[in-house]
Amino acid sequence: MLEVKGLSVSYGKHRALDGAALRVEKGEIVVILGANGAGKSTLLRAIAGICEGRTTGSVTLGGDALLGMPPHKVVEKGIALVPEGRGVFGDLSVRDNLLLGANPDRAREETNVILDRLIGLFPKLAERSGQIVRTMSGGEQQMVAIGRAMMSNPDILMLDEPSLGLSPLLSKELFQNLRAVRALGLGILLVEQNARLSLGIADRGYLLENGTILREDRAEVLRADPAVQAAYLGAGSAKTTRHPAAKPIPASLPPMPQVQTRVEAPVSASQLVGFDINALVARAGQQAQPERHHSHSPAPELRAKAEAVAQDRMRAMLADLEAAASSARKRPDSASLPQLRPSLRDRMANSPAPSAAAVTSPTAQALPPSPGGKVEIYRRRPGTSTFDKVDS
Repeated sequence: MLEVKGLSVSYGKHRALDGAALRVEKGEIVVILGANGAGKSTLLRAIAGICEGRTTGSVTLGGDALLGMPPHKVVEKGIALVPEGRGVFGDLSVRDNLLLGANPDRAREETNVILDRLIGLFPKLAERSGQIVRTMSGGEQQMVAIGRAMMSNPDILMLDEPSLGLSPLLSKELFQNLRAVRALGLGILLVEQNARLSLGIADRGYLLENGTILREDRAEVLRADPAVQAAYLGAGSAKTTRHPAAKPIPASLPPMPQVQTRVEAPVSASQLVGFDINALVARAGQQAQPERHHSHSPAPELRAKAEAVAQDRMRAMLADLEAAASSARKRPDSASLPQLRPSLRDRMANSPAPSAAAVTSPTAQALPPSPGGKVEIYRRRPGTSTFDKVDS
């Protein structure tokens, strides 16, 4: 019989387990129920000797004290743990995983007997003996983990959340296998999140909350308790409220009261604030307009000066053109120029053709004479903007 008394575990200043006490007989399934963080896994790890916190209290198996022993010595005494997450060797075959579980001295002499008994319990392990474990499904890997723990020939088998990650169908099959394990005479200490299934196969149960065991009772009593149902089985404890019957509607109803709606006259914004808003906006626009005109309009003196400069430039350009045209008419080699384009021949019929030198002069350009035949020529004095008229 496994017996735990006053077991406490502390991680620094945090007390994860406080005075836990329980017992597990051979051929009995005991389930521990509690919320996440209640200390269920810590309890199993402390019994197995792999808890990292500071542990105090008493753990005995058949009268032998186990607390403080190294984990392999605890296994030699007859306790095997199937940890949360299975902990199988994924790169080894099913047979290799099972044989590793038979390493303790208490199991070496009976390895073949235990293996035959295990295969009789889980026939699928014999079919998959050569398969690599990581290629198996979650339910099959959980079966390998339980089989490896049973190969150590234990008296007490502890399982931490064995149905975690399994489908409902595989979970149901797993719990049926645990019943078969109990029939072999092993005691099972079970921590399980599926309270409904675990209480369905368990003999007794403990309620663990905040590191303290609050209650112990038979599994059928816990399963029928409304408080346990509300906390762990997902059933509401509140009774269904019956609504009173509706009152019958009388045959004659009183007339509905007439409601009159009063229409309020519209109120302008000026009436609400007490002054004319439109007048205020117009006055502000008149004040801003002169300033805007002054900031963007140039002074009359600057405008007149700019116009005078533009006129001087235009006169200089016209004078250069007229000078070029006059010099072109006076050159004797003007007949060597190419003919004008047909489109301009009619317009230039009465005008002498400009010479090549006049056309290529950088300072003068030739323009066709006016229809009257008279051209006035101006020449700019070097270094100045003054023009003198040249007699043609």
